[in-house]
Amino acid sequence: MAIRLGDVAPDFTAETTEGVIDFHQWKAGSWAVFFSHPADYTPVCTTELGRTSALQAEFDRRGVKCIAISVDPLESHLGWAGDIGDVGGTDLNFPIIADPDKKVSELYDMIHPGEGDTSTVRSVFIIDPSNKVRLTLTYPKSVGRNFDEILRVIDALQLTDAAPVSTPVDWRPGDRVIVSPMMSTEDAKARFGEVEEVKSYLRWTPAPKV
Repeated sequence: MAIRLGDVAPDFTAETTEGVIDFHQWKAGSWAVFFSHPADYTPVCTTELGRTSALQAEFDRRGVKCIAISVDPLESHLGWAGDIGDVGGTDLNFPIIADPDKKVSELYDMIHPGEGDTSTVRSVFIIDPSNKVRLTLTYPKSVGRNFDEILRVIDALQLTDAAPVSTPVDWRPGDRVIVSPMMSTEDAKARFGEVEEVKSYLRWTPAPKV
């Protein structure tokens, strides 16, 4: 069954490089980035997990925990961890789920037979503190993910959760935002101060502090 935005992320218990975890308990109170990689000891995956480790401070600042998965066994993950540190410049600092029986991968629909084998594609799930799925992305195996974009989306989600605004095309933290159509211009000015009305349905305001 496909997982859609707003669904509760399925819970599971799994063995990881940091011990056995219950997913919802492990992430309790935090945002999570849950992502799959096709296989250990592969070049694109090594760069991706290295980049994730190097960004730990950025994820911590946003209250986000990262966790990866592939269908390789635990021994393979543990052996590969050294390569991730060598390539990325930071030791592996988040858990990798061992899923050789494919139970978790199938639960999250991470295996796409049309891609040619039974390994996982590059799926990403951003999950909020209440365990709701807020974003899904799926990349082909040949294309590495952009973790700057994943951080940008988290920033946008956290901002729009905290204030009645939306983020426009190509938004970056610090850029102006769009006032919610559900709020009158008068109310928006009372709340945000500066409001620029371009169209009756498009009003800009500086990004509020959250």
